[in-house]
Amino acid sequence: MEYEFRRNTLTGTLVAQFTMDHEIMGLWFVDELGEDKALIAQIASTIEALQQGKLTEQGFIGKAISLELDEEQARVFANALEMDDDTPLDESMSLYDGESQAFCGLEDFEAALKSWQAFIEESR
Repeated sequence: MEYEFRRNTLTGTLVAQFTMDHEIMGLWFVDELGEDKALIAQIASTIEALQQGKLTEQGFIGKAISLELDEEQARVFANALEMDDDTPLDESMSLYDGESQAFCGLEDFEAALKSWQAFIEESR
């Protein structure tokens, strides 16, 4: 999983670009995590607890995109995927997997989170 973090020089907005099949992670970093230092610290603490066996799983519900962590992996997914409604989406409305959910190893996610945290600090 490769990624790049930058700030748009014209608008100052954050940009997180992830490789194909992980695009939703970039959206999660920008739209749900943003520059929220408290949330970054909370997620980092959760990862540490998972690695130490103090937790088995933890979820972070976002406005549109959520994060699930367990002892082995991270899952970022569009909240629309978790709808209880069995109404199928029109085919033209469907998203391919990289835009609706992505998985990666917990260590890879932790590395991305640390990189995001450093980027936020450096780009202010």
